[in-house]
Amino acid sequence: MFRPALNLTVNNAKTAFEAGLRAIAEGQTEIDLGQLTVVDSAAVATLVSWQRAAQERGATLTFLNLPPNLQSLAELYGVADWLHH
Repeated sequence: MFRPALNLTVNNAKTAFEAGLRAIAEGQTEIDLGQLTVVDSAAVATLVSWQRAAQERGATLTFLNLPPNLQSLAELYGVADWLHH
């Protein structure tokens, strides 16, 4: 199961995004976000992009252990329900 590092912000979003894409390409269908402690809007964009990449492969991607601060940002941007598909 893929687990991003402790931070997912604009400073490392590209690296995290690419690592997640590799995991999805390898068949991962779950991403555990429980270790994330620091996030910003780049984290939301990364999750949405991962979800799209999985859907393009015909897969269902599940995000586990969404931290409250990331859940709040997803709600603010109106994508919280979409991330739970």
